[in-house]
Amino acid sequence: MSPVLRPRRLRTTPAMRRLVRETRPRPEQLVLPVFVGSTAAPIPSMPGVARVTVDGVVDEARQVRDLGLGGIMVFGVPEESEKDDVGSQGWAPDGIAQRAIERIRDAVGDDVVTMIDTCLDEFTSHGHCGVLDDAGRVDNDATLECYARMAVAQARAGAHVVAPSGMMDGQVEAIRGALDGEGFADVAILAYSAKYASAFYGPFRDAVGSSLQGDRRTYQQDPANRREGLREALLDLAEGADMVMVKPASHYLDVVSDVAAASDVPVAAYQVSGEYSMIEAAAAQGWINRRAAIEESVTGIVRAGADVVLTYWAKELAGWWR
Repeated sequence: MSPVLRPRRLRTTPAMRRLVRETRPRPEQLVLPVFVGSTAAPIPSMPGVARVTVDGVVDEARQVRDLGLGGIMVFGVPEESEKDDVGSQGWAPDGIAQRAIERIRDAVGDDVVTMIDTCLDEFTSHGHCGVLDDAGRVDNDATLECYARMAVAQARAGAHVVAPSGMMDGQVEAIRGALDGEGFADVAILAYSAKYASAFYGPFRDAVGSSLQGDRRTYQQDPANRREGLREALLDLAEGADMVMVKPASHYLDVVSDVAAASDVPVAAYQVSGEYSMIEAAAAQGWINRRAAIEESVTGIVRAGADVVLTYWAKELAGWWR
């Protein structure tokens, strides 16, 4: 007589379900993104998230350390008057991002992995991720020179990890060469390898005060393309990326899975502002269970293969999981 197959036996109690759970996200896998500007202010399109000052980011870093999170990712938000055509505040020694990194390292040292976005979009008057040519197109090679300068300035300020997010061809190789040439061989590169031209970035652009007119579809990837995401990640790996990232996360879990299966370095995924705001908005209306939805969303990203998750809920999740 054949045995009766009853998978439900392993679902009978909370203790049983915990025992056999396959995916177990941990606080140390999470990275908290923070926006640092000259003034503190809530971000209306991201309920519960606020821009902080250079002084305020120190408190954020200490919380990240005390909660056992994996790291903090800094996005500098300059004043509108500080923006120019090439984004020179991105590599200025006294630029907002460099000052934030210096303060974080002074406060928490090596106890927290300090990461920083290496891109021009927050710093350019036109809002694009690179230098524009005479025809108004992003000049790939001229932009690489700026990225190299940014990465060196960020490393000099104390960043453990620089994270090029502009999707320029050859950006990892250019940055690695510049860092090594200036004696920063230990500074790691987290490459935004598969970054899609997504509709889910809207609240982020509010957070950084983006000046963008138009779109970034000539350098960010088409959301319809899956194979291209893996191809971009493999190119970054060949150039020496220490980690690779897929962005956004929740709507690109197939790409996360593909990259994780092929990568011999850690894979990150960024749960972007629109993903955050959708859940917060639905929860505020009472349409979904907020905590359950947050935990399920991050668990799904890890289940797909992400080793590291950038999420605005990092601190809250750490508190729940302690």
